[in-house]
Amino acid sequence: MRIIPMIASATVAIALAACTTSTVENQPLPGSLTYGGRVVHSRYRPGTVIKNTFLGKFGYRINERYVVLPDGTLKLTYQNLGKDYYIE
Repeated sequence: MRIIPMIASATVAIALAACTTSTVENQPLPGSLTYGGRVVHSRYRPGTVIKNTFLGKFGYRINERYVVLPDGTLKLTYQNLGKDYYIE
């Protein structure tokens, strides 16, 4: 009777050991400043955070944050997708 829980816990331990963690970078969406591989140069100094907000697919509001890199290009660091609320 005790062998079944041991086998189950060993199976779970092996499955968890096989998992790998990966960091997935945010990908620009249509409407993003850098969508389609566009290289955007900023006149702001490096380290400045630039915010971009636009309506995406199906009317969802997309909020993005970019950081100006030392060469003046923008790197997408944050992306949030949410409903766009219409207030009358």
